[in-house]
Amino acid sequence: MSRARRKEMVERDHPGLSITQQCRLLQVSRSSVYYEAKGESPLNLELMRLMDEQYLKTPYYGARQMARHLRRQGCRVNRKRVRRLMQLMGLTAIYQRRNTSKPHPEHEVHPYLLRGVEISEPSQVWSADVCYIPMRKGFLYLVAVMDWYSRRVLSWRLSNSLDAEFCVAALEEALGRHGTPEIFNTDQGSQFTSLEFTQVLKDAQVRISMDGKGRWMDNVMIERLWRSLKYECVYLNAFETGVEAKKGIEGWIRHYNEQRPHSSLDGRTPYEAYWKLPRAGYPSQQAAA
Repeated sequence: MSRARRKEMVERDHPGLSITQQCRLLQVSRSSVYYEAKGESPLNLELMRLMDEQYLKTPYYGARQMARHLRRQGCRVNRKRVRRLMQLMGLTAIYQRRNTSKPHPEHEVHPYLLRGVEISEPSQVWSADVCYIPMRKGFLYLVAVMDWYSRRVLSWRLSNSLDAEFCVAALEEALGRHGTPEIFNTDQGSQFTSLEFTQVLKDAQVRISMDGKGRWMDNVMIERLWRSLKYECVYLNAFETGVEAKKGIEGWIRHYNEQRPHSSLDGRTPYEAYWKLPRAGYPSQQAAA
């Protein structure tokens, strides 16, 4: 169980155990229970919003190039601040480079299994990814599980931290509601290489695939989802609270799944493609025959 989850289990008004006793049993420090993180300043939140919008257009921008872009927009900002904010947002420049970093010894990185594979059936391949969601006075992280064949969003979760738990919850919901895919693809983010996440897939006997380092095109389907979601929902609404964000994103995903046709799906919606239904307003092949 993660430290974040153990901290959530501490009950400040527990009738039988003091906070000190609970912290000792759960093996968390008492100071961490009382600590309340200081939010980012309004200036930093605005910078993060501008960086997020630019990153969708130029995902190859690193901290140096992003700082130059912001300064050209009239923002007084240095590379050090941009680097810190990009790390906080989970943004990394996308380009081919040597993998000189060593993964955590308990985090296995799996090979990419989809090169040259024809995706021809629902639940043949699922994928998951995390994106940053800006709000008026803060930010959240969103994870989504998508079926590659139909582009249908199978489950999603919002969180205020980049831990593995909300990703595991979304994965378990997708498996519980829609069965199991043959292959599950993610990037090499720590949430997806964690033992908690990969063990759920192994227990379900799902083959695990991971993008090459810096290879955003390996998971391009869900990257396109993020772009549409942000321009059509997030940026237009400037959500005040997590409750508002959850309600707005839920409505947009329902519209995306059930009402939005895709040219790559022959004009069908993700829902119609997932269930192999004809386009709305068109007779099925059997009926036409």
